[in-house]
Amino acid sequence: MTFMKLNIIPVKWTDEGVLMLDQRLLPTEETWLTLKTYDEVAAGIKDMVVRGAPAIGVSAAYGIALGAKNFVGTTVADLEEEIAYISEVLAATRPTAVNLFWAIDRMNRTFQKAKADGKSVSEIKQILLQDSKDIHEEDIESQRLIAQFGGELLADNDVVLTHCNAGALATGGVWGTALGVIRGAVDQGKSISVIADETRPYLQGARLTAWELMEDDIPVTLITDNMSGHIMKKGGVHAVVVGSDRIAANGDVANKIGTYMVAVLAKRHNIPFYVAAPLSTVDLNTPTGDEIPIEERDRQEVTHVKNHQLAPEGVGITNYAFDVTPNDLVTAIITEKGVARAPYTESLKKQFEQ
Repeated sequence: MTFMKLNIIPVKWTDEGVLMLDQRLLPTEETWLTLKTYDEVAAGIKDMVVRGAPAIGVSAAYGIALGAKNFVGTTVADLEEEIAYISEVLAATRPTAVNLFWAIDRMNRTFQKAKADGKSVSEIKQILLQDSKDIHEEDIESQRLIAQFGGELLADNDVVLTHCNAGALATGGVWGTALGVIRGAVDQGKSISVIADETRPYLQGARLTAWELMEDDIPVTLITDNMSGHIMKKGGVHAVVVGSDRIAANGDVANKIGTYMVAVLAKRHNIPFYVAAPLSTVDLNTPTGDEIPIEERDRQEVTHVKNHQLAPEGVGITNYAFDVTPNDLVTAIITEKGVARAPYTESLKKQFEQ
């Protein structure tokens, strides 16, 4: 890991509150926000101060711990009611990223165990804080393992296409998922270069992926989203690696809008299409991608870039934030437990049993 200069942790716990790197301002401005209430953490998730499914999960865990810390009541029953409300507020922020709900559920189970063990309010506060920190540390370790397993799938001198940002900024930090695979290959001594889709409308590829890779001195070329087919046809892509916000039990993959088109193009040109994500992104309770809720976001993200209007006033807008790639287009799913291949209903379930 010595080659990496960035080594960024985009969300952190401090005694003053939850510290978040404001990803809306990158790459031109690096600003950290201190969020002092669970409401502010929820707004940070919803407004994409922090984004990326693993990072959202970590942030939600910290939001519950922060809400518990700020609780002024004296009874466990009242604290339980408060945590239930905080959980509802956080769960309403981003519907597609299952890590959000995974982290909320884990924190609530941690509370219930502490309650059953007869812990006091002050003890439960500390237990919740510790579990949120554990979630964060476990996420970083998951990224390291994903980088190791995924890096082995790439060959020396491969050119890898990515879509959106699934790097350190999208996780608990350091490695990332899709970019973790690339970093893992580089860490294994391979020469890897990257083509980054800009990823309209929020430009996570242009603003965030390109910035991360440049900071780590990994060669990166930025292209518009509608160039990827042309580049593939010319033989300029050897593998595609993306992250995910939710993976159904059958291996259908929800990821940033435009991923499905990239997967279809990769299939057409016989290019492997890899998905990198921790097991907390795999939702065995969702049978197929048809059941994954797809977030729709504000129309202004399409009509404007920051405050600059591009489209005519009053034009109709559709702004789906995610799409679903069917499992038959997915070459492999890389998690911290290894590399899962079709049939995913069996291989993903087996990873949970390991």
